[in-house]
Amino acid sequence: MASRWKRIVVGPNEDGKSAVLDTEQTNVQSREGFYWRATLWGTQETPADNTIEGDRSLDVKTREPFANGMLCRALEIPPDHSDADTHLKVFNELNEQIGHPIEATAEDSARHPTMHRTDTLDCITCVIGEIYLVTDVEEVLMKPGDTVIIRGTNHGWSNRSDEPCLLVGTMLDAVPKVAPGR
Repeated sequence: MASRWKRIVVGPNEDGKSAVLDTEQTNVQSREGFYWRATLWGTQETPADNTIEGDRSLDVKTREPFANGMLCRALEIPPDHSDADTHLKVFNELNEQIGHPIEATAEDSARHPTMHRTDTLDCITCVIGEIYLVTDVEEVLMKPGDTVIIRGTNHGWSNRSDEPCLLVGTMLDAVPKVAPGR
């Protein structure tokens, strides 16, 4: 499914007219059977500075945005892997690769292998398919058009269907609010 997603970047051309500047996916990370994600855009400042030239998604190497920055990502999640231990191993490898600073507890990982926390404000919409948003105490089935706002708390994604799910969202740097006991 992932190969068909296209990123279209519009900005001023050399004459100052709005034009399509790019239509290619960039900064793609994937592991067959576990995840596919592309950073569509990123900034290192707020407000965003549209005078900065180039493909700003290429600067992003982490899960979270730069301080005072923003990330826009597409994330495709296939059906949950049948072996939870393998799923957790792959997810931990991704976390290590991207330098994720917040380690999940054994209790979190037992709830679902993808449980994690970021110190960001995330606005994520289910575009295709369906997926369960897993929190510390409940689960919510998300279908196309459903949007979740995650305010720096634990969460995970569980695809219990037979088809991949596509999520698209924006992560904003935020002042962290750590829950008691974390």
